[in-house]
Amino acid sequence: MAFELRIGVIGIDHNHIYGMVNGLLSAGASLAGWTTGADTPDATRKVFTDSYPQAPARSIEDLLADETIKLIVSSAVNSERAGIAIQAMRHGKHVLVDKPGCTKLEQLANIRQAVTETGRRWTVCFSERLLVESVTLADRLIAEGRIGRVVQTVGLGPHRHNAHLRPDWFWDRQKYGGILTDICAHQFDQFLHFTGSTQARVISAHIGNVANADRPSFQDFGEVLLEGNGGRGYARVDWLTPDGLPTWGDGRMTILGTEGYIELRKYIDIAGRPGKDHVFLADAKGVTHLEATGVGTPFFAKLMADIETGSDTAMAQAHGFLATELALRAQQMAEGERA
Repeated sequence: MAFELRIGVIGIDHNHIYGMVNGLLSAGASLAGWTTGADTPDATRKVFTDSYPQAPARSIEDLLADETIKLIVSSAVNSERAGIAIQAMRHGKHVLVDKPGCTKLEQLANIRQAVTETGRRWTVCFSERLLVESVTLADRLIAEGRIGRVVQTVGLGPHRHNAHLRPDWFWDRQKYGGILTDICAHQFDQFLHFTGSTQARVISAHIGNVANADRPSFQDFGEVLLEGNGGRGYARVDWLTPDGLPTWGDGRMTILGTEGYIELRKYIDIAGRPGKDHVFLADAKGVTHLEATGVGTPFFAKLMADIETGSDTAMAQAHGFLATELALRAQQMAEGERA
């Protein structure tokens, strides 16, 4: 009998929930039900209900007690994700949570303890890698040895502000966790992934508010310098994407190797080429532009296989822990610098 993965959703406060649920459904999972926090707007609930009419709204207690549900998926308010994940694991569920997986080092310590005690899997969906086809192609090129050994990454993660669309919790430092904890989480994940680092530290970290004087506690700019046992990295994130850019952000990743480099222009090529997922390869043979559209994103199928067989192919548990810890420590360092 074929393995069937039934999933439950707890928390729909960020629209990343759609990428996670759709990826799992496309890989063959089924949605058994959902619930969300009391403060989630009715409009947000309606969009989710309309998107998945087959899935009933259920209480959190009902979802956690349902032994046929093996995976809980959450995109709740950032600061609430750790509690949901721990509760789910203690009910025997694996967890897939939107980034950031948590907002405090104490929460991360409690998550580690829950994973150890329950044997359940805690996975963070770093969508800027796991849901991006240009990354899949870059992985293949690196595996083929096209750029030699990776020695450094430069990740840029600009985001559009869209202040009029943001919920109240987006502006609350205690709830969203700070810019390096939140959107820079993607960059820590990619740094570890591409350099193959299993140990790493934050060398320097900075945050600022350069364009939102009306919200003095908001962080709209951040940068980090990293060192790992597989290479070095630099990351810059911001909420400064101009309205004239026809997408939410010009996300880029440059992967430097000993024999060449790769640049990913994930969401747009501002030089004018249509579409997204553009890959530029420079090596001894010359410069090549490759379009990654259609190569796929294997993460969700791998995660389902891991849940079925107990393998660890989608994302090593140690990787999720380290990427999250780096983000939290960078945020702590930057806020200490700013104080």
